Amino acid sequence: MKKLKTAVVGVGSLGRHHLKWLSQLDQSELVGLYDIDREQAEKYASEYNITAFDSLQALAEAVEAVSVVVTTSAHYEVAALLIDQGVHCLIEKPITPTLDEALKLQKLAQVRGVKVTVGQIERFNPAVLSLADTNLQPSFIEAHRLAAFDPRGTDVAVVLDLMIHDIDLALMFTRSDLVDIQASAVVVISEQVDIANARLTFANGAVANLTSSRISLKPMRKLRIFQKSGYYSLDLAQKQVDLYRLAGSDDTIEGMRIPLGKSGQEIVYTKKIDTGQDMLGAELGAFLLSIIDDTPVAVTVDEATEALRVALEVKRIGLESIEKMLQENSA
Repeated sequence: MKKLKTAVVGVGSLGRHHLKWLSQLDQSELVGLYDIDREQAEKYASEYNITAFDSLQALAEAVEAVSVVVTTSAHYEVAALLIDQGVHCLIEKPITPTLDEALKLQKLAQVRGVKVTVGQIERFNPAVLSLADTNLQPSFIEAHRLAAFDPRGTDVAVVLDLMIHDIDLALMFTRSDLVDIQASAVVVISEQVDIANARLTFANGAVANLTSSRISLKPMRKLRIFQKSGYYSLDLAQKQVDLYRLAGSDDTIEGMRIPLGKSGQEIVYTKKIDTGQDMLGAELGAFLLSIIDDTPVAVTVDEATEALRVALEVKRIGLESIEKMLQENSA
């Protein structure tokens, strides 16, 4: 199998995992890394027996594909330089902190003809992948994504740090234009929004109610999909899903059959458990294969930009709700 010369930019807590997988994947020849913390860079370069490049430019001249795992505020600066040099990029989510920067990267990638994807890693969650053959036509989606406070993500609001995952999934599952956004938010610990709720309404009538918090004592990553023919409960943390589907008269779906009262109909229950697939490893492997085989990336810049647009609008409306509450309390 062809190997691509790869590298990681940014070797913080998440970048280290990118290093590990790029050192193991069959499609990857990990050749180096770059980090503004020189001591950190030298440490991991020594561990993996690779080069700690002195500059981004030097790294760009030596590799074919890069994981960009720097702080969100630096995504555009780093990715733009690499893309302009013809380097394929996987950029951790969100693609950039602003819509203008995302659109600029989108145009630059098109001009340079390189593959660019964004790390919406829940796309590679076994629970999500298990729905690939399911006829999804959601009427209502409910998501709760709660996490303990971690200063690492506080350079952006919780909407961009956590909720953007569920925004991306809602957009992917509904496959319909967004027509209305309602939101509320709370600032608790950081100087950014720490808790947010959004209600997204789509042109086909579907509604998604999303809640995210980064000051929860008990972590949770759950998403539920309700539709006419079934109910799907995804535990994204456990990477498993419970499926309840209405059985047709000639249905051969395997699973536990539960009579639906006196209706004469049955609900078929099945459970799909964690396959053991590592999500980051799968994401990076898919990215490299898209380059080698010249096939579409899993998460396009267009899709990541739309998720960002929605997230920024949720943030804006949420901040307005905070301002309104403060004005009413001071009146």
